[in-house]
Amino acid sequence: MDRRRGFQTAANLATLVNALLGVDAIAYTLAGNKLFGLLLIVGAIGFDGLDGMLHRLGGGPPTVSGRVLDSTADAISFGVAPAVFLAVHSYGVQTFAPYSVVGYAVAALVMALAFVRLIYFTVRGYARPHFVGASTPQTTLALVLLLLFLDQPAFYRPDPVLLFGASAGLALLMVLPIPYPKIRRGEPTRPLMTLTSLALAVALVVAQFVPARGSPAWVLSEAAAAIAAAGIALFYLLGPFTVRGPVPSPPEPPSPEGPAHA
Repeated sequence: MDRRRGFQTAANLATLVNALLGVDAIAYTLAGNKLFGLLLIVGAIGFDGLDGMLHRLGGGPPTVSGRVLDSTADAISFGVAPAVFLAVHSYGVQTFAPYSVVGYAVAALVMALAFVRLIYFTVRGYARPHFVGASTPQTTLALVLLLLFLDQPAFYRPDPVLLFGASAGLALLMVLPIPYPKIRRGEPTRPLMTLTSLALAVALVVAQFVPARGSPAWVLSEAAAAIAAAGIALFYLLGPFTVRGPVPSPPEPPSPEGPAHA
């Protein structure tokens, strides 16, 4: 029992760190340092995965309080923070200014659909063996890559039309009934997503030094981001085909009045 309680406490602490990193990411972005905010949100994704791993190591059954705590942290880091990333532009301001209303609308869409997905997961979706629709951390990872290429530092170029259009498409994929595997030990997509996350971390750490375009550091950061972008694209395309068999419906929650009788 003590071992289980220790793992559950550690899992709750990891969830708390996830939420705190999300809050810090929002604060840094609003203060004009979006690149550091993006790095913090990738750290939040890591702690979100850590809390699930610690919970499974503890061997305890899922609890309502644990799901609510986890979804609340995810709402901050993978709902509000990505919306702020899309709405705030301190780089290429003149390029993005004519599309500010579109940016706010897409940011609101991303946040709203993330909340919808998290509410569904908390109430029913947690019982499924696979995700139905792209998970919020997966979507946030893809959005971070879009921002790196199309916003700041703009490895491709500042492009509000492509950024907001692709972001809206990613938001819709969170609620479409497409199965995606959970990234757990034994899943064939786990090595791919591990490589993707490591490459993105390298790209963001190097980008913090704001290297000159075309410098070796710039090329390294750009190449790492390209590897991460290829990895997340492959996951979106191939992930549904790795889901084994039909995705069963989650069990019906028990009636508060007890079992029904015919």
